[in-house]
Amino acid sequence: MSNHQAKHDDHLPAFISRQVTDSKHFFLNLEPAPEASFEVVCGGVEQVSPDYLIERHEFPFFGIELVASGEGVLTMGDRVHKLSPGSLFAYGPRTHHRIQNSTRSGMKKYYLDLFGTDVSGHLRAANLQSTEMAFTPIWVKGVHELASVFEMLIHEAHQHRLKMRSICEVLTQLIFLKMQQLRLTEDHSRSKAYDTYERICLHINEHFLSLHSARDIAAQCGVTPMYLSRLFKRFSDTGSYRYLLGLKMNYAAGLLLEDDTTVQEVAERIGIPDPFQFSRTFKRVFGYPPSQLTKTGR
Repeated sequence: MSNHQAKHDDHLPAFISRQVTDSKHFFLNLEPAPEASFEVVCGGVEQVSPDYLIERHEFPFFGIELVASGEGVLTMGDRVHKLSPGSLFAYGPRTHHRIQNSTRSGMKKYYLDLFGTDVSGHLRAANLQSTEMAFTPIWVKGVHELASVFEMLIHEAHQHRLKMRSICEVLTQLIFLKMQQLRLTEDHSRSKAYDTYERICLHINEHFLSLHSARDIAAQCGVTPMYLSRLFKRFSDTGSYRYLLGLKMNYAAGLLLEDDTTVQEVAERIGIPDPFQFSRTFKRVFGYPPSQLTKTGR
């Protein structure tokens, strides 16, 4: 761990694990009022280290965690649960829980900490909580969909702009709704093909800036272009390249809204060196040219 990282860790709350190789955190309200009905405390994403092990007895908030990749073991009370991509679990204040990584590369997981009298109701609606002290993990399909909302929440929480807190609350509510929408019932059989599709979507989400074609996606994910096409026809309403292009254009739109960012600079950032090709693609996706989002175009 670098000295810079060590100094950064000194400012983190004690309940945030230091057993990570990469992480992003946000903190909105670490001291919510005791009578609060619903407060977003903090959240983030962690790539945990192989020796990751955290055990808490007196955690002060409600916690929600989503495993995006890797595997681990969750222990709550006398029950042990295996964690894998798509595992979603929660715990409450003073709920004893133990989370341990069990893969060489370490799990990647998103987390969200909440406080308030209304939180339990949301957890019950998502089937994550049955009684005051009883919490049960669930499994969700579309991990990349839920992960993308977490990423939006993390991004917005770092903006410190007008309406930031309100936007974060809305995104948190969206996370709860997506939990209910994507939750799989116990009798659902997880297919190997769907797991492969999920793995590919997560890879595209994490590496879209360095990917340029469906062939790139197939090569990096260890599948043939034909099989990649079949997976997206079966599980998605768009092709793998259009999915990649959507991520690139959304990222480009965010860059264009920043001051003093030119269309050519953004095109190069997302791997389309020809600004004219980028402009045509951007207009095809959004319906208007990128110049409308630049400083000179506003």
